[in-house]
Amino acid sequence: MRRRRPALALALALALGSVLAVLAAAPALAAGYRYWSFWDGSGGGQWSYATQGPSMARPKDGSVQGFRFSVSKDAADQAAQPRAAADFEAVCGSTAPAQGRKRVALVVDFGVPADAPSGEAPPQDAPRTVCAQVAPEATAAEALASVAKPLRYNSAALLCAISGYPRQGCGEPMADAPAQPSAQPAADDSGPSAGLLGGIAAVAALAVAALWQSRRRTR
Repeated sequence: MRRRRPALALALALALGSVLAVLAAAPALAAGYRYWSFWDGSGGGQWSYATQGPSMARPKDGSVQGFRFSVSKDAADQAAQPRAAADFEAVCGSTAPAQGRKRVALVVDFGVPADAPSGEAPPQDAPRTVCAQVAPEATAAEALASVAKPLRYNSAALLCAISGYPRQGCGEPMADAPAQPSAQPAADDSGPSAGLLGGIAAVAALAVAALWQSRRRTR
């Protein structure tokens, strides 16, 4: 009868190993980052995350560019978008075209108090919209600088502050990013997935069954 105990120990060890394997396979919670994200306006007033930084992007006449200060938990495409529509006519419609200049509609969203660094607050509640008239070869950063100084960058050319906000910090990681008030959290952000919990339950059930079967045989 005692020879059955090693088999029981082996079964329990395998079950425990399976549980640990399932847990190891679960995605780790990504750290959040507090920073100014950069957006391209598209048709229908929609936003898409910019594929180039503002110092590299050269918007065409009639373009809409957005900037949003927020805390993002995930990759760039999960960052909060500007809370105003990407509408060129709404921003630049009353600005007459000028020879040798291009018009770029800018939406600058300073975010919400929950995303502000400690001891600071957004300069205004609603997004700021302004029509920048700049040289045809100007970058988005140059268009922004023409209407929203002072700007602050770090040594890696990351945009850290617009109109002096925030006073300190630049894309710092945060251990526990708060939920975005302007968007619903992703379905898999609320905790372990159903598959993960189901896998753990199944493994636990196997372990209990192995223990019960072993005790039954030893009686």
